[in-house]
Parts: sequence; structure tokens; C-alpha cells
Amino acid sequence: MNTAYTGTKVKLSFWQIWNMCFGFFGIQFGWSLQMGNMSAIYEFLGATPEQIPGLWLAAPMTGLLVQPIVGYLSDRTWHPKLGRRRPFFLIGAILSSALLFVMPNASSIWMAAGVLWILDSSINVTMEPFRAFVADNLEEDQRSYGFAMQSMFIGLASFIAGYLPQILVNWFQVSREKTNGSIPQNILMSFYIGGAVFLVSVLYTVFRSKEYPPSATISNDSEENKTSIVNEIYQSLVSMPIQMKRLALVNFLTWPGLFLMWFYYSTGVASQLFHGDPITNSNLYTMGLEHANTTSAILNLVTFGFSFTLPFLVGKLGKKMTHTACLLIGGLGLISVYYVQQPNLLYISMGLVGIAWASILSMPYSMLSGFIPAQKMGIYMGIFNFFIVLPEIIASIFFGKIMSTFLHNDRLMAVQIGGFLLILAGVVCAIIIKEDKK
Repeated sequence: MNTAYTGTKVKLSFWQIWNMCFGFFGIQFGWSLQMGNMSAIYEFLGATPEQIPGLWLAAPMTGLLVQPIVGYLSDRTWHPKLGRRRPFFLIGAILSSALLFVMPNASSIWMAAGVLWILDSSINVTMEPFRAFVADNLEEDQRSYGFAMQSMFIGLASFIAGYLPQILVNWFQVSREKTNGSIPQNILMSFYIGGAVFLVSVLYTVFRSKEYPPSATISNDSEENKTSIVNEIYQSLVSMPIQMKRLALVNFLTWPGLFLMWFYYSTGVASQLFHGDPITNSNLYTMGLEHANTTSAILNLVTFGFSFTLPFLVGKLGKKMTHTACLLIGGLGLISVYYVQQPNLLYISMGLVGIAWASILSMPYSMLSGFIPAQKMGIYMGIFNFFIVLPEIIASIFFGKIMSTFLHNDRLMAVQIGGFLLILAGVVCAIIIKEDKK
């Protein structure tokens, strides 16, 4: 694949799709380190459980603001060497990698929160065009395969990133002790490795993949392309395809369940199963975090393996029922976390969540892409992200009060609530999603 694609889309080989999707390995490696360790970093710096949701507000706010703008701009970009989406991959990867080196050196809660705002903005610059990149370059009948390939890389990267802090301790004798008064050395080193992996992986996709030129997908001279960004986002929201509205509701119920897991799973295991404390018993607390991260790594290993079965299941059950079944299984996995007494049983719970995660990362995009005009693929993929980040914003603002008032800071009860939300999302998916353009 040494030249740009011609105007007519062709079937791509396994290795061409591999090259297109490999950058997601690095993106997810960095993102998994952030998602698995940010709550712990905040608690190491002195945050209380009810403060955690508000401190996570950076992630959804930056997604809400950055992704539709990046989608709009990438729809209208064409660089003779880098194409349409890849300039954004490159810029975002450089910034994200640098910030992964900065994050574990934060010396205060508010410094960590500030770095998270910038880091999430940079990750979003890289991540958003990747969804459109697959839809741009693949025919409809290959898109499920392309999105499943992304899920495979996401699962593999998350698996390795989850185990990395423990690997550094067991294989390389890196200490669990706090190095700068705040963050254990093995977590610090994990972020450094993640920054390097992020950059190298995205560079691989930038230089080993090509894109269709503008004449194949959009007309850069059309009046539509001269519309202001605000008006374009507004008009696209008003005229959303009906399938996008249906999937928006499913996502609006799905993602709060995942956010509650990311907010509280690792710290809940560390404090409620391992009975550690980030201030007074940090070694035991860190061991609990490592166990939570390794069970989350199993989640992602299951995601990696299960992604290969998704095209087969879609052929047997259809996209809607495949996604429904996966959401129900994942919801049961999260609910079971609350009742686990033996820490090793968490591997089973998280394995069930891994089945849902594989589907969440691919099926909604596959069900949506055929309903979106090709010339608006980027902006609609960015707008679709609204229905991921808006529920997270709501959770970030209000769930801290729920934690302190009603749940008495029971972190694993919050995770169980997330499981019920996944089950509700599965039921709604079965009822309202259509697989044809009606």
C-alpha cells in the first residue's frame, strides 16, 4: 500500500486493516493507564471518595467540546502526505505522549486535574478521527470487521496496561514505594512506558496506512463545506439519522455503568476487599490496586479474544441482538462484583464485563456507520460521542452527592449500580434498535 487509494473503494486485506487500526493499540494503552489509575492518583494525593466523580469531569467535558470540532475539521482536511484523518492522529499522539510523562508527577490534586483536562483533550484529538477513518476506508460489509479489529487492539492494549504495574514489580523489581511523596514507583514507570507506546503505535498507523483523496468522498468546494462550525454542528444535530437517535439512548444508559466502574472499581477493591488505605496503609492499598488492574486486564483479554467472534455472532444473531446479549452479560458481571468475597473470583466478574466491552467498542459504530452521509462521517462520529460524555458529565456532577448521602461511600455498591444500568441498556437496545434504514 505505497500509494493513496483511488476513487473507488476496494476490499482491503487483513494487513491493510491491521495497519489502519494499530494506532488504537497505543491510544488504548495510554487511556487504560489513565482509567485504571486516575482515581488512585487522586486518592494518593488526598482526595475523598465523594470528590472523585467531580475530579473526573475533565474527561467528558473535553470529549464534548473537542470531538465534534475535530470531526468537523477532519472532514474538511486534506494533506498531500498525511491525508484527512492522520494529521490529527499525529498531533494528538505527540501531545498525549508528553502528558503521560507529566501526569504521575503531579504534586497536588488540582495539578493532576489540570493535567487530566489537557491530556483528555489530546487523546480526543487522536481518538475521534479513528472511528471515521475505518468508515472512510471500508465498504459497508467490511466495517463490522474493521471495528472489531479496533476492539481487538483495545482489548490487547488494555490487558497489557492493566498488568504492567505488577509486571514491573515481579519481573523488574520496581518498588511499590512512593517515589515523590505521592505516586508509587511502579505506577510512575507504567505511565512513562505508556507514553512511549502511545506515540510509536500511532506513528505506525500514520506512516503505514493511506486514505482516499477528497474526490472519492467529499467535495471540498461545496457550499456545505463553507458552513460555520457552530452552524454545521447545530444542523447535524437537528438532522440526526433516526438510527443515531436510537443508539444515542442505548449509549446514554450504557456508559454511566462503565463510568461507575472506572470511578470506583479499583479503589473499591483496594479498600473494601484488601482493606488498604492510600494514606495509612499504602502498600496494602497498592496491592489491591494491582489486583484490580490485573482483573481488569483479564476483562480486556476477554475483549481481545471475544472480538474475533463478533463477526460470526453478527452473522448468526444480527448486530442488535449481539449487542443486547453482550450488554446483559456485562451487567451481570458488574452486579456480581458487590457479592464477591474471594478476590480471585473477580476474574470471572471482569471476564463477563469484557464480553460487553468488546461489543460496546464496535457494535454501536457498526450499526451507525451505514446511516451516516460519507461527507459527514467525522462530525457525526464526534456528535455521537455526546451521548457518551453527557451521562458522564451528569455522573461527575451529581454522583459524588449520591455516594456520600445514600451509598455512604460504598464504592462497590456504585459499581453494582453500573451493572443494573448495563442491563437496562441491553433491554432498550432489544426494543428500539433497527437494523434496516426505516
